[in-house]
Amino acid sequence: MGDTGTHGVRTTRLTSVRDVAQSRRRTSTGRRAKPRWYLPAVLGADAAVTAASVALVLGRAGQPYPLRTAAVATATWLTVRALRRRYRIDELGESRGALPVLHDWLILVAALAVLGVATAHPPQPYPALVALVPCLVGAVVCRRRLHRHLTEARRAAEAVDRVLVVGEPGVLEGAVQRLASRTDHPYAVVGTVLAGDGAPTGETAAADRLGPDLDGRTAGHRLVEAARRHRAELVLLAPGACLTGDRLRELCWALHDAGLEVALTPGLVETSVKRLTATSVAGLAVLRVEPPLGPGAQAALKSAVDRCGAALGVVLLAPLLLLLALLIRLDSPGPALYRQRRVGRDQEIFTMWKFRSMVTDADRRKGDLAPRNECDGLMFKMRRDPRVTRVGRFLRRTSLDELPQLFNVLRGDMSLVGPRPPLPEEVADYDATALRRLRVRPGMTGLWQVSGRSDLSWDETIQLDLHYVDNWSFSSDLDVMSRTLRAVVDGRGAY
Repeated sequence: MGDTGTHGVRTTRLTSVRDVAQSRRRTSTGRRAKPRWYLPAVLGADAAVTAASVALVLGRAGQPYPLRTAAVATATWLTVRALRRRYRIDELGESRGALPVLHDWLILVAALAVLGVATAHPPQPYPALVALVPCLVGAVVCRRRLHRHLTEARRAAEAVDRVLVVGEPGVLEGAVQRLASRTDHPYAVVGTVLAGDGAPTGETAAADRLGPDLDGRTAGHRLVEAARRHRAELVLLAPGACLTGDRLRELCWALHDAGLEVALTPGLVETSVKRLTATSVAGLAVLRVEPPLGPGAQAALKSAVDRCGAALGVVLLAPLLLLLALLIRLDSPGPALYRQRRVGRDQEIFTMWKFRSMVTDADRRKGDLAPRNECDGLMFKMRRDPRVTRVGRFLRRTSLDELPQLFNVLRGDMSLVGPRPPLPEEVADYDATALRRLRVRPGMTGLWQVSGRSDLSWDETIQLDLHYVDNWSFSSDLDVMSRTLRAVVDGRGAY
């Protein structure tokens, strides 16, 4: 891997990155452009689902005053969501996570339980809880659909902030390329301003400039003029040698006095905001970066869920496992299971089990097919691999060939969620950056599997795995598992 892997921007995508940036620059419509139907749609969905589910379930269960209870539950649910700021325009569609909705729902249950104690005829706990479950499911589904719609809108340069990026050569280019490499965020770069006297490169060659000899007031005035010329709504400052201390503060004064919003980028990449804490020390604004989660309660919970989930999966799926093994044996000669040496946590070698999806001499024929590898990195992938059997194509398309890895999870070699388990020959060519993905147990599913699988480049695969390793939490595992079913049904990148 080269430097592109470290910085997360693939050289093979630079042309498309520039196209995306130019498209966003031309068509961005401004930060107030979220569709107006977002708020009434979310409010309507929350109210309708809550009222209907509570009234129907309590009515069928013969509980007293179902309509009155439905009205109280609906009002309480909307109040809880409003107090938790779920209906703010800057919140709508920004996240698809289910954990915040679960927190809201637990508050709803607690609030209704208190209200029930205060009434003469509260509903029975079991039907009341069943009646409230659709509130949780409906809010999660609505949240994810809204996020998906907003993401698509931003790919068309809608509902974005017009951003002017300011920084020194090198830092500026890195920030612009980073923003242009993805389109699921609200920042559309409409202009750049170079700070200092370094030589501009690439797309910043024609940028405005703030010379190091300018005092803070003059520099601020020029920056405001540049923002107004580009019709920017937000100025993103990338601090460096020429943008620090009093000079940076004076620029912020000038921008705020002109009615412009200001944001600072500390240069961190792929670091979850959950690990960041802002504080002030001796007048300095300090951003504290918490270390990735290590041994503790969440790690113990993950291990328990892995073992219990794998055991339950083996018991429930035993008939399916036997059926698939029989189909494999009938389709082609050879064993039903395929064993392969993989590298696990801390570079420990283990034997991984899968259902055999290829002919028995597939490993021997891999060298002959190497020139036809469709992956741009260390992995070997072919969309139409001639070694795959008929049943194997179905198994790969549905990811059923991965089910025997449940036994690896039971043994402790793997986890339900984690990075893809690599081959020893792949690890032999890893650099220090790629080796960090081996800090955790590999998983049956993970960010790689739910984000496109084999359609992703090598750099994208590494970046997803590093993001998981550095920002892991139990709630992120739950989110990946909830997205796995859709990825399996969709089948994109499975070959």
